[in-house]
Amino acid sequence: MGISDDAVEVRAQGWRRLAALHGFIESALERELQAEHQLSVVEYTVLDALNRQDGWHMRMQQLARAAALSGSATTRLVNRLEDRGLLTRILCADDRRGIYTELTAAGQSLLEQSRPTHDRVLERLLDEAEEVPELRGLARLFQAAVA
Repeated sequence: MGISDDAVEVRAQGWRRLAALHGFIESALERELQAEHQLSVVEYTVLDALNRQDGWHMRMQQLARAAALSGSATTRLVNRLEDRGLLTRILCADDRRGIYTELTAAGQSLLEQSRPTHDRVLERLLDEAEEVPELRGLARLFQAAVA
């Protein structure tokens, strides 16, 4: 293997480890958020992203980026969350094609109730990931970022 082949393999290994850590965390978060709050990880992500707007709203495209979803998947998700009364859509006054999404009081309340679960599970899983040799380095990197 040449030098450039080694660099490609190192990047590929890093990517696989990141994907493994993501899967490890996401599946457990999904189970616990669903069990305790009837909320999926992506729903939590959307509520959290809207909350970080400090009472403001986001365009659907911004929300799609924040949740790492396609436009159509974001629309379906927003429809479900709107049906549950967790967010609302607002037409943009200066661009009739623009639609904003905003957190409702019920969405804010559910986010506040679910945040401790999310944070507790995330902390526990990062601690557990430090015990897995392939995930240890990334887990420690994340732990150090919040310390």
